[in-house]
Amino acid sequence: MSLHRLFTCFAVVLFFACSGKAEASTAPASSTVEKSPMTITLGQAVQIGMKHNRDLELARLDKLMAGQKVRESWAEVLPHLSSSMTYTRTLKPTVMFLPNSFFNIPGGGTQAIEVSSDNSSVLSFNLSQNIFKLSAIAGIKAAALVRQISDESYRHTNAEVVTSIRRAYYDALIATEKRKLLEQSISRWDESRKDTNSLFRQGVAADIDTLKAWLSVENLKPDLVRAQSGEAIASTKLKMVMGIDQDTQVALSDSLVFREAEIPANIAAAYREALEKRPDVSSLSLQLDAEKYKVTAARSEGMPSLSAFGTLGAQTQFSDQKPVDQTRWPVSSSIGLQLSVPIFSGFGTSARIEQAKITRLQTRTRYEELKSQVRADVEVRLSNLIEARKRIDLQSKTISVAERSYRITRLRLREGIGSRLELTDAELQLNTAKTNYLQAVYDYLVASAELEKSLGRVGSAEPKS
Repeated sequence: MSLHRLFTCFAVVLFFACSGKAEASTAPASSTVEKSPMTITLGQAVQIGMKHNRDLELARLDKLMAGQKVRESWAEVLPHLSSSMTYTRTLKPTVMFLPNSFFNIPGGGTQAIEVSSDNSSVLSFNLSQNIFKLSAIAGIKAAALVRQISDESYRHTNAEVVTSIRRAYYDALIATEKRKLLEQSISRWDESRKDTNSLFRQGVAADIDTLKAWLSVENLKPDLVRAQSGEAIASTKLKMVMGIDQDTQVALSDSLVFREAEIPANIAAAYREALEKRPDVSSLSLQLDAEKYKVTAARSEGMPSLSAFGTLGAQTQFSDQKPVDQTRWPVSSSIGLQLSVPIFSGFGTSARIEQAKITRLQTRTRYEELKSQVRADVEVRLSNLIEARKRIDLQSKTISVAERSYRITRLRLREGIGSRLELTDAELQLNTAKTNYLQAVYDYLVASAELEKSLGRVGSAEPKS
C-alpha cells in the first residue's frame, strides 16, 4: 500500500472519530440542562405551604363540611314537600264479595263483583311543616356553634402548619450554616497546613507537625459529609411540610440572623393574651356551649311536638278500550295537625339526658385542664426565648475574642514562636464560639415562632390564589 493511500485512510478515520466526539459532547449537553432552583424567603415558604399543605387542605374541607351541617339542621324547621306517582296494571281484576240481598236476589250467598279497571294511577303531593319541635331549635343553635368550632379548628391547624414551616425553614438554614462553618474550619486548617509545610521546609517545624496538620484537615472531612447530608435532609423535610414536589430544587434567600421579637411584659400578660387569642381555647369554650344545647335537645325528646300537614292528590282508573286523554282525574285534598306526646320511652330519654350532662361536665374538665396547660406552655416558651436571647448576647462577644485569639495564635505559629497545640486550641475555641452563637440564634428564632403560636398570634388568613 502506498504512502498516499495510508494518509487518506488515516484522514478519513480521524474525521469520523472527531465527528463522533463532537456529537457525543454536544448531545448530552441539551439533555442534562437543569432547572434553576426556586429561591424562596421565609414568608414565601409560608404562603406556598398554606396553598399546598395537605393538613391545611383537610381543615379547609372540614370548614365546608360544617357549613353544610348548619344547612342540614335547618331542614327540621323548613317545610318538606314531596310528590309521588304510581301506575298499576291489572293482570287479574280485583273482586269484592257482596251478599245476594244487596242485589235483591233471594236466598243466601254472595256475588263476586269486579271493582278494578285495567289501568289505574295515583298522583299526590304531600306537605309537612313542624310548628313546635324544641329539639330542632336546639339542633340549629348547636350546629351554628359547630361551625364556629370548625373555624377555630382551622385557625389551630393553620397555626400548626405555619409554625412547622417556619421551624423547617430554620432547620434548613442552620444545616446550611453548619456546613459552611465546617468548610471555613477546613479552609483555615488547610491554610495552617500550608504554613506548617513552609516552616518544615525552613527547618523550623518538625515532621510530626506536618502530619498533625494533615490529620486536622482530613479528620474534618467526615463531619463535612454528615453536614452535607443533614442539609439535604433538612431541605427534604421543608419541601414535605410545604406540600411541594420533592423533585423541586429550592434555595433559601433568608439568613439565620437575630431579629428581636415582641414579647409580653410578664407571664400574667402572656397568659391573658393566650386565653383571648388561642384557637384551641376558643374551640373548647364553644364546645362547652354546644354541650348545653345538646342537653336541651335530649330533654326535648320527652316534650310534645306539633306539626301541620297537607295532601293534594288525583287518581284515575280506565280500561284498555278507553283513550287516555278521555280519562277523568278526580282531585282530593286534605289538611291537618298532628300532635305527638311522648308518654314512656323505656327510660331512654332520661338516660340520654344524663349522658348529655356527663359529657358537658367532661368538656368543662377538659377546658380547665387546657387552661392549665396553656399557662405552663406560655411560661416555658417565654423562658426559652429569654434564655436564648441571653446566650446570643454572650456569644456575640465571645466570637470577636475567639477570632482575635486565632489570628494572634496563627501569627505566632508563622513566626515560629507558637506551638501547634496553641493553634489547635484557638481553632477549637473559634469554631465552638461560632457554633454556639449560631445555635443560640436558631433557638431564639424557633422559640419566637413557638411563642407566637402559644400566644395565638399566628394569623389564619386564607391563602391567595
